[in-house]
Amino acid sequence: MQDKPIFNAQSTGVDSGASSAIQTNKVLRNTYMLLAMTLLFSAVTAAGSMMIGLGSGAALLMWVVSLGLLFFVLPRTENSASGIWVVFAVTGLLGASLGPMLSHYLSLANGPSLIMQSLAGTAIVFFGLSGYVLTTRKDFSFMGGFLMVGMMLALVGIIANMFLQIPAMSLALSAGIVLIMSGFILFDTSRIINGGETNYIRATIGLYLSILNIFIHLLSLLGIMDD
Repeated sequence: MQDKPIFNAQSTGVDSGASSAIQTNKVLRNTYMLLAMTLLFSAVTAAGSMMIGLGSGAALLMWVVSLGLLFFVLPRTENSASGIWVVFAVTGLLGASLGPMLSHYLSLANGPSLIMQSLAGTAIVFFGLSGYVLTTRKDFSFMGGFLMVGMMLALVGIIANMFLQIPAMSLALSAGIVLIMSGFILFDTSRIINGGETNYIRATIGLYLSILNIFIHLLSLLGIMDD
């Protein structure tokens, strides 16, 4: 039984403008619905990994497997129903891989407070930026090149700081990644509402990764500032 291609939206009919608007709204609705489900699923897998005391080695393996699915499997399934299962596999593994980090923060005296502050900050950033784009309908597609360069520089900085272990550099990198991922939320949301992204699986995974990285690096920032 073959998968049915169901995610690429195209305008047809006499009134292409109205059809395009309908398709855009459908992609936006499906994206937010799938995004909500994957975030909830990630929270469940993260809680499960903490309950079983998942080690850092297993968490790293899950992270590597999720990247493999993201780069090699998802592109082949993103236009079919199978892509949804791949998205849940990726987000579930990424959520579970957070277990050791969250357990570490929960072991601190003010760890639960730091996690809640990071969750609240992530929610404010996401809803604030998404709401701004949805209200103004501005096109932020011009940011794509700058954001990719920023990510490459951040990746180089992260690798370098693995050896240098400079606290100030860690602080700067976390702040920079929060800003870059905030830019990606503007970029991805504007692409959806302006017709640049017609596949809600791709849209979902893009927004999910931005939210995940904002949460992780906000938590890192709060931890560093709280000593």
